[in-house]
Amino acid sequence: MANPVSNTAYYCCGVRMDDARQPHPLCDDIYAERFMDQRGLEIYQPFRNETLPNISNLCRCKIIDDHLRRELKQQQPISVITIGAGFDTRPYRLDGGEWIELDEAQIIDLKNERLPVDECSNSLQRIAVDFAHDSLGDKLASLTTADKVVVVIEGVFMYLEQESISDSLRQVQQRFPQHLLVCDLMDREFFEKRARAIHDKLVAAGGRFSQRPANPARLFQQHDYRQLEAIPMFQHAIETGVLWQRARIPGFAFRLLLNHFMKHLQGFAVHRFEYG
Repeated sequence: MANPVSNTAYYCCGVRMDDARQPHPLCDDIYAERFMDQRGLEIYQPFRNETLPNISNLCRCKIIDDHLRRELKQQQPISVITIGAGFDTRPYRLDGGEWIELDEAQIIDLKNERLPVDECSNSLQRIAVDFAHDSLGDKLASLTTADKVVVVIEGVFMYLEQESISDSLRQVQQRFPQHLLVCDLMDREFFEKRARAIHDKLVAAGGRFSQRPANPARLFQQHDYRQLEAIPMFQHAIETGVLWQRARIPGFAFRLLLNHFMKHLQGFAVHRFEYG
């Protein structure tokens, strides 16, 4: 699994930082601003006024938060393994669970400096991995986990080619013959019609989407995953009202645009898969 997203991690973090400053934050990530140093703010600045992509980014975070909260409320021990964790702060924001984060050394070192593990009330382990050269399977093989495992891969698969995704899935399956996988997937239509403008800015920040398949979930099903749920980010934005509140769309425009959003913005969603 290659990692072209270290710089773009600042984009996601900056969106959560701005959200936390809202009167009614969606994710309330009060820790995000710790990572937004001068370099991070410079990377984030071109994205700051990208209203709809930023709303989508926030809703992705919130949907995954809610998935994990439901899992963590169950009475059995649970391990949450985040691959390509970036500046994610869920171990500090959610209650319960044993958390393991894997990412490039530069990300892990900065997280340890700005948000130390000993500040986390949950069990937390951070592991540095060079995705271009290290074996993800070897890193995962060293882990001691609870019986129930949830693997989170957020904001990563859109940058990877199908072969790299397949390889990553095989390594996760080999280590965890039973697990839940939570990830976000974007289809070709959504990318072509809705994401090209933001993609140009992501390229400038060091990330480039791979060729998008028409049905990205099919590859996971070919690897014996069963899809349990798929929630489009903009569906969540509509249902929670955050789209109209943050985009400041008047009521009459909301009614005109509702069908458009529901029909044409379904191709970027958080998926929940089960394996084993």
